[in-house]
Amino acid sequence: MTSAPVLRPPLQPPAPVAAPVPVLPPPPLHLGADLSFPVAVLQGLDKVSARVLTIEAPVGTPVRFGSLEIIARACKKRPPEDLPESAAFLDIWELRPGEPTAELFRGWMFASSPALSAMEHPVYDIWVLDCKGAPGR
Repeated sequence: MTSAPVLRPPLQPPAPVAAPVPVLPPPPLHLGADLSFPVAVLQGLDKVSARVLTIEAPVGTPVRFGSLEIIARACKKRPPEDLPESAAFLDIWELRPGEPTAELFRGWMFASSPALSAMEHPVYDIWVLDCKGAPGR
């Protein structure tokens, strides 16, 4: 018995593959440049007396809270069209009579996440509330 020849369609090039659609990252949460403000609004807690005090710290000017000296080096806030956030770069020292000055904290503190960058001290807590004054760039 002879088999009939098998007819196959002519070879064709494969169908073109559509180019993958690029996946774009989500837009950044922070769209504009931060605005600089001349005054950092801080809150201080004396854990011994339970005294809470709102502190206005002009940028570059030392302010006192108990035995602490605080200098706000910068206070920045996002523009109104972005998600709200205020942050201040602070230098905090403890001044005790007859002892050398002890640096306690140097860095950014964020109003929305005070525990992210917190000052460790047995008596005092300091955190950022806001920035105020006429904004600059």
